[in-house]
This record gives sequence, structure tokens and C-alpha cells, in this order.
Amino acid sequence: MIKPLNDRVLIKMVEAEVETKSGIILTATSKEKPQIAEVVEIGPGGVDENGKEIRMQVKKGDRVITSKYSGTEVKYEGVEYIIVKHSDILAIVE
Repeated sequence: MIKPLNDRVLIKMVEAEVETKSGIILTATSKEKPQIAEVVEIGPGGVDENGKEIRMQVKKGDRVITSKYSGTEVKYEGVEYIIVKHSDILAIVE
């Protein structure tokens, strides 16, 4: 398993299908990059440039919205993940 370091978070993008008004289903490959992901693993946190502790605000299983082009793509055991900084997570989807 991949274990992120410091204030990094391992996420997996959620494949979203969208249905148009005419009933056509668009898969994630036919539209823009999705921004909703599931948190797979989190790092222990870290400290910022001022020495203040960074407290992780997400947990495994959370659905989150990330910055559009953030992170590093990683393929592990045939599954594609993205490692992002905690600060690149914009919101938790409830």
C-alpha cells in the first residue's frame, strides 16, 4: 500500500456519469477531468513554514473536491491514484 508522507493525501478519482437532457450518458472519459475524489490514505501531517502544526482535516473514505490540476499521478497494482498536498483539497462532500 502507498502511505503518504507529511501533509500529503492519497486520493482516487471518482468516476462520475452524467446524463444529458436527451438521455445520453457521458462517462468521465468524454468530459472534463473530474474533481471529486475519495480519500484512500492520509499522511501524519506536518509543519508549515512558520513551524505551526498542520492538522489533517480529512480521513479515509471522505469524498473531497480537489484543485483541478493538483497532485502527482501514481499507478500502483493497476489502480490509478493521485497524491496531493492537504492544502490542495478544497472541500469535503457530504
